[in-house]
Amino acid sequence: MKSAPRARRPQPEIREQRTARNDVASLRAGKPQPGGRRRKENLDATDEWQTRPPKTAVKAPDQGRSQGGATSEGRREKRRDPDPAARAKRLKVRAGSQKEVAIQKQLRDKRLPAEQLNAERLQKALAFTGYGSRRDMEEAIEAGRVSVNGKVAKLGDKVHPGDEVRFDNKRVNIKWQDRLPRIVIYHKQEGELVSRDDPEGRTTVFDRLPKIDNSKWIAIGRLDFNTSGLLIFTTSGDLANKMMHPRFEVEREYAVRVLGELTDEQKKELLKGIELDDGPARFDRLADGGGEGQNHWYHVILREGRNREVRRMFEYYGMTVSRLMRVRFGALSLPPRLKRGQFYELNETEVLGVMKWAGLRMNGQEKTAVKRAQFQE
Repeated sequence: MKSAPRARRPQPEIREQRTARNDVASLRAGKPQPGGRRRKENLDATDEWQTRPPKTAVKAPDQGRSQGGATSEGRREKRRDPDPAARAKRLKVRAGSQKEVAIQKQLRDKRLPAEQLNAERLQKALAFTGYGSRRDMEEAIEAGRVSVNGKVAKLGDKVHPGDEVRFDNKRVNIKWQDRLPRIVIYHKQEGELVSRDDPEGRTTVFDRLPKIDNSKWIAIGRLDFNTSGLLIFTTSGDLANKMMHPRFEVEREYAVRVLGELTDEQKKELLKGIELDDGPARFDRLADGGGEGQNHWYHVILREGRNREVRRMFEYYGMTVSRLMRVRFGALSLPPRLKRGQFYELNETEVLGVMKWAGLRMNGQEKTAVKRAQFQE
């Protein structure tokens, strides 16, 4: 018995015609297509099923754009800056090898023995312990509220491990900086304040830093309101002083965008030195970064941090700085992956590298013979 001949498989163009007809019939009947998607490409824009008006490319003037949404033309909207009152996000990095993690834990748990600790100024030790600012402690010492080993203290006194310190006749358990300090680098945005307290109650960069117990963040250098880039915070006053004090001449590197272009003669003068209202100023290095139109970029390095110094040096030649960004401070550079408003806390091995570069021990002791190792981020 002969089997019935199998039906011939329809050609691709025939299948497409049948599919299109079925899709049109289903759409007009209100039936969804497989996968929940309608095949509009097979329908004319004037078909009866299409009840919604087509999207227009121009929005009404009072119609706002959603944050992070897409425009009618398919372009993604640029996300707004994060809430300045919110805590900054930490930059995520790889954990490292088992050996690196073990070394970091060893450094984290390591403490200096008491005999290796430096004597500290009394007001500094009290401030680090959490009794108030150094100025508050100086006033308390002058008022006779502090005693050391039974004697009323005076300004200039130092305290050693094992000394008995009393504040308002209550014994104080002095906290010693016998461990590595903490260091945080933060990518400051334009329009943020670098101040611990603002009279107008505005949010500052200190409000965005991670919380810290039994200590406080110290800003290493400042950036003005309209300047962005690298900010460094630490719990070590000695490290902050080592990096900020003019006598140590630590390099600060900036990327500067100005309206106009320097002449060769002006570049030579800026490298040799010019006279500002508050004294002479000079760039240690000045490199041309190119530009388009009226905007021109320069990379400059100087070894001090006076107020608005970079801006004033360009204004000396009648140029307006349209953007200023700090990209390096001493041994620390702004990581390319660190976005605006993000922070990164250095791990223990990185902190140790910075301390070696600065010639400091754990609690701020100066090293007499330290080979300065360049720290690389």
